[in-house]
Amino acid sequence: MDGNGRWAKRRHMPRVAGHRAGVAAVRSTVETAARIHIPALTLYAFSEENWKKRPKSEVGFLMGLLSRYLKAEVPTLNENNIRLEYIGRQQELPDDVQERMAWAREATARNSGMVLTLALNYSARSELVDAFRSMVNAAAQNGGIEHLHIDEDMVGRHLYTRNLPDPDLVVRTSGEMRLSNFLLWQLAYAEIWVTPTLWPDFRGLHLLEGIAEFQKRERRYGGLNHHESNHYESNGDGRALAHTPEASDAKS
Repeated sequence: MDGNGRWAKRRHMPRVAGHRAGVAAVRSTVETAARIHIPALTLYAFSEENWKKRPKSEVGFLMGLLSRYLKAEVPTLNENNIRLEYIGRQQELPDDVQERMAWAREATARNSGMVLTLALNYSARSELVDAFRSMVNAAAQNGGIEHLHIDEDMVGRHLYTRNLPDPDLVVRTSGEMRLSNFLLWQLAYAEIWVTPTLWPDFRGLHLLEGIAEFQKRERRYGGLNHHESNHYESNGDGRALAHTPEASDAKS
C-alpha cells in the first residue's frame, strides 16, 4: 500500500489526502479478491517504522482513519463473507483503536470466506523476535529451555501468521523494489509483482493484472521444471545423467 504521499504531492494536496484516497483502493482490492475466491489477503496498512518515524499529526490521522474504516466497512465485509484478522504489535496502538479493532474482528468472526489480515504496527523483524521469545517462554514452562528444539515448523507455529498460508504473490505498488520489512519469513518462495501504480489509484483490475502475471510463472521451490528434469534424467540414449552438486544440494 505504497504511494499515498506521492499521490497527494502530485496533486498539491496534503499527505493525509493520499491516505484518505487510499481507502477506495482497499475497498476495491478486497472486494475483487473475495469475488475470485482468494483464500487470504494481507494488507500492509501501518508499519512499526511508520509509528516511530512519521509526524504525530499524521499518525493520529491514520489511527482515526483506521477506526472510521472499520466501522464503515464491517457491513461490506459481512456481505462478502470476509473474516477480519490482524498481525503486528496491536497492544501498542491507542486503546480506542484496539477496541474498534476487536469489535470489527468479532463482528466478522463467523464468516467463512476470505481472511483479510491488516498488518498494523507490524515489522517482520519484530515478529521474528516475538516468535523466538514465545518459543523460549513456552519451553521454560514445559521442562526448561534445555529441551527446546527449534526447526522451521516450530518457528512457523509461533509467528503472527501461524493460522495463515504462506503468501503466493506479493504486490508492490508505486514501483518500489523492496520488501520493506514485510513477512520476511513467510515470503521465502513468494512471487513478486511490481506495478508503478500508486496505491490510491490501485483497483481490483490491477490486482487481476498481477494475478495474470503470476499465473505465467513457473514456481520451482529450488527444484527443476519438467523440461529440465527430463534433461537431467536422460541424455537420449537411456543413460542417466549425474546431477551437479549445486542442483542436488538445492533446497526444495
